[in-house]
Amino acid sequence: MTETMTEPLDDDLCWQAALARDRAFDGRFVSGVLSTGIYCRPSCPARHPKRENVRFFADGGAARAAGLRPCKRCCPDDVSRDERAVLSAIAAIKAAEQPLALAALAAETGYSPSHFQRVFTRHTGLSPAAYARALMAERAKEALTGEGQVTPAIYAAGYSAPSRFYDANKERLGMTPSAWANGGKGVTIHWAAVPTSLGQMLVAASDKGVCRLSFNEGREALEQRFGQAELVEGGEDFAKLLADVVAAVEAPGDFAHIPIDVKGTAFQEAVWRELRKIPLGETRTYAELAAAAGNPKAVRAAGSANGSNHVSVLIPCHRVIRTGGGLGGYAWGLEIKRRLLEKEGAVLNLGD
Repeated sequence: MTETMTEPLDDDLCWQAALARDRAFDGRFVSGVLSTGIYCRPSCPARHPKRENVRFFADGGAARAAGLRPCKRCCPDDVSRDERAVLSAIAAIKAAEQPLALAALAAETGYSPSHFQRVFTRHTGLSPAAYARALMAERAKEALTGEGQVTPAIYAAGYSAPSRFYDANKERLGMTPSAWANGGKGVTIHWAAVPTSLGQMLVAASDKGVCRLSFNEGREALEQRFGQAELVEGGEDFAKLLADVVAAVEAPGDFAHIPIDVKGTAFQEAVWRELRKIPLGETRTYAELAAAAGNPKAVRAAGSANGSNHVSVLIPCHRVIRTGGGLGGYAWGLEIKRRLLEKEGAVLNLGD
């Protein structure tokens, strides 16, 4: 896209994008070649220069300020037809009161529907339909967390009826929208605080799944987040779920079968989905996580999404480390993060 990275550039990520000539990164940074004095798009078809001669800049202006000139082959300062098409489609989606058909969006750009879908997905990480759904869900969440009533908020977000909102979000939502907006009002949450090898662990679950997993916390943490919910300690059905969660912490393995009930922005939930895809015993950098979630420039936002994760371990944010090998941050302390990774067999080369 035409907007440049607002986060600090990750040189490793930029170099990999340039090596792959990845068009999804066009407009997000430029590659400056000191030996030739030019700068290029990441997708430039020219032969790759030596790594030691390359520097990365947020945009053409920064590269020109460093004494470089634009490449005549890839024209890095020009907005490509694909980029214009995607920007136009995004504006149309945002302005529309109802979801727009793929054929209608494609017709505006002069592309076939199938080609436009590929172009849009390559640039945004989402199909046009998925982008529209995420936008409506985000608008609904913003409205529901305000002071207004639930039904008007759903209509204001662009849904034709409340039933469409429930259908579209049944996989994302555990609690109803009204409970979401009112601290768990009308929801029963079972919970327990149990000892583990990592310290006391708090586990709480709605009837949808685990909604809180943390360390060295107690009931007061639940009261702060779910102040309107009915908090019930223990419970027969909850006991089996609790046993599964404890096993996931003490003997790491495949815990995809354990249900979770989480809420977040579209980007946060994209980050959390990617976290759950990281294999046991492996790690990813914050830059890699941001790219996997569909927004390579949002490295800092990916880190914030990690910090907003309320279901530790089951959404394994501990598997994300710094590019240089340092542990980075962790809400429950770096020692717990280190021990979780060691339990999983991750090979660490830490600079912390």
